[in-house]
Amino acid sequence: MRDRILALLGVFAVAAYGQTAVTPLGQDTGYQIRYAANLFVGDSVVNMTNSGASSTSGYPVSNGNLCANIYTYSPEEQLVSCCSCYVTPNGLMSLSTKQDLISNTLTPLVPSSVVIKIIGTKASVTTQCNAAQAGQPGNSDVVPGLIAWGTTIHALPATVSTPAGSFGVTESAFVPATLSFSELYRMTALCGFIQANGSGYGICRSCRTGGLGAERK
Repeated sequence: MRDRILALLGVFAVAAYGQTAVTPLGQDTGYQIRYAANLFVGDSVVNMTNSGASSTSGYPVSNGNLCANIYTYSPEEQLVSCCSCYVTPNGLMSLSTKQDLISNTLTPLVPSSVVIKIIGTKASVTTQCNAAQAGQPGNSDVVPGLIAWGTTIHALPATVSTPAGSFGVTESAFVPATLSFSELYRMTALCGFIQANGSGYGICRSCRTGGLGAERK
């Protein structure tokens, strides 16, 4: 039953537009979201690992490799960049919001805050990870196992020890969310449009190995 539901979630077709799919995977839905704010002050980062939840073979050879498909939105709901990277079980990958996600936006406007969405999909043995193809059944099915954390910058209240205008960095896990068919179609279709018509703009840089910590200017 679980495999059937995951296969339905992976349908990538206009006919599915407008329907809603709820995956009964508890907190591990394969779809996660968070925000990063005050980017004019400093950077925010995304750190990701693969829990191995999608592995079906163990020692000495394991599978369960995932594609982390990342979609970055401006506060005005515009998809400003998308990209994808390969995450192996127990590996650690990272992205800088300023250097990777918004350094090559589709439009000249660089947002000072963003919404970051990640879809974890099964890594295909025949094709490279592609955020425009996330959710296509049999090739890039949405699956559990991708775990992500992110940082954001907050203004701090003025106190005796904290001057007015000070900022601090907080880190928290991405929030698991329900992925509807219509949102999946919208995200991947817009990413495909960027790839086809953006002349290279709107493609964020790929992940790097290891974790990152946010730094202020």
